[in-house]
Amino acid sequence: MTKMGSENDRSLVARLRAGDVAAFDRVYDDYRPRVFGFLLRMSRSRTLAEDLLDETWLRLVRHAPALTPDTNIGAWLFTVARNLYWSHRRASLVEEASAPELIGLWPSSMTWPSPFDLAVADELERRVEAALSVLPPQYREAVLLVAHEGLTPGEAAHVCGIRPEAFRQRLSRARAALAATIDLPGAMPDAKRRYGT
Repeated sequence: MTKMGSENDRSLVARLRAGDVAAFDRVYDDYRPRVFGFLLRMSRSRTLAEDLLDETWLRLVRHAPALTPDTNIGAWLFTVARNLYWSHRRASLVEEASAPELIGLWPSSMTWPSPFDLAVADELERRVEAALSVLPPQYREAVLLVAHEGLTPGEAAHVCGIRPEAFRQRLSRARAALAATIDLPGAMPDAKRRYGT
């Protein structure tokens, strides 16, 4: 996992600002799987995650010249992806509310198990994925950003646009909800440590 905010990131940002296509390719290769995994877990829809991921990369291309030299490229990408997810979610809720007679004619979201869940080989991972899927989205993103993506609580707070203290409280509640949802007594110690339960 690439450490975000490293000297390498600063070099990539300088190259992105200059329009270096190879720098974009490098950032794409380094961050695409992680940002896609985050969006997939948040949306629980492969199609939606792919659409939001494409838009995230378009935003990077569009805004690369305006990046500040000290931009943490990983945090920037996760912030854009997160904001796109929440914008889509709000638009979906408005659309559903404006057409109540159509609600229920087709499912508004993918039901569990998702293709991602089926691909998870380990039993503990399947249970954790299932538990994450039922957490409220704000709690789910807190756990994903810190436990899965490796952001510090401060970096994740910045991504979510809230104060670090508020994020720590959200993360604590998310971990408690996750622990209450999933039975981890026989889990391997590294899994317990990773998800903070």
